Amino acid sequence: MHRRTELTELLARHGTRGQVEFFLKSRNRTLDEVVDRDQQARQALGEVSAAIPLDWRRGVVEREDLSRFLFAPEDVVVIVGQDGLVANVAKYLNGQPVIGINPDRGVLARHAPADAAQLLHNTSDTEDRTMVEATTDDGQTLHALNEIYVGHPTHQTSRYRIGPERQASSGILIGTGTGSTGWCSSAHRERKSAIQLPTPTEPRLVWFVREAWPSPTTSIDHTEGEITRAPLDIDVETDGLVAFGDGIESDALRLGWGQRLRVGLATRRLRLVR
Repeated sequence: MHRRTELTELLARHGTRGQVEFFLKSRNRTLDEVVDRDQQARQALGEVSAAIPLDWRRGVVEREDLSRFLFAPEDVVVIVGQDGLVANVAKYLNGQPVIGINPDRGVLARHAPADAAQLLHNTSDTEDRTMVEATTDDGQTLHALNEIYVGHPTHQTSRYRIGPERQASSGILIGTGTGSTGWCSSAHRERKSAIQLPTPTEPRLVWFVREAWPSPTTSIDHTEGEITRAPLDIDVETDGLVAFGDGIESDALRLGWGQRLRVGLATRRLRLVR
């Protein structure tokens, strides 16, 4: 699993290397730096491919094709790229071991390409990371590794009910321990919340309402909390809301007035090979 390099995307947009170089110069950048990163990515993919035993079934998937690719239960998933790519893949998996490869070493993609051969034959030692799940009352389901956002796709006013309280806000974030270093961390710091953020493997979620405001019909008493056993129920009172995970807005649940969204701990977890 990998994503297209910056050079590949620039060539698709501009056609030739000459045009790419001209475009980069207009942005005070050079073609050499882009080519260097492209070569590093291709070298990493080559090393990982060479490490896979010849008698193993294999498939190569780009990020754009994830939603159309069917992962088998017995697959070992090797992700070559940055940490965000691991989060993008996690929502499509259900227990398959994941090996994160990144020449620059990340938090999720923590292994060097040279480690691939050893890791492919030792996938039992995993760090099982908590995921979050959103389910609508008509059976739609969404999973995420970092967080799920519920609100208007343009982040304008969203109207909904949490328990007995009607709210108007810029949306709700429900995050895991893995996501607690990102979007949820920003909300946590901004409001100086007393809630302790979870660790990546802890079976606990946190949620924050973004920019809630009071009015004659809306309140701001329930704007943050934790989820351990009972999920968070959100009753939609605005047409056109969405729920999407890990920043992938193109793969979202569409929510209409009167629908109920239930967000809680997912039964599946990301099995990240140590």
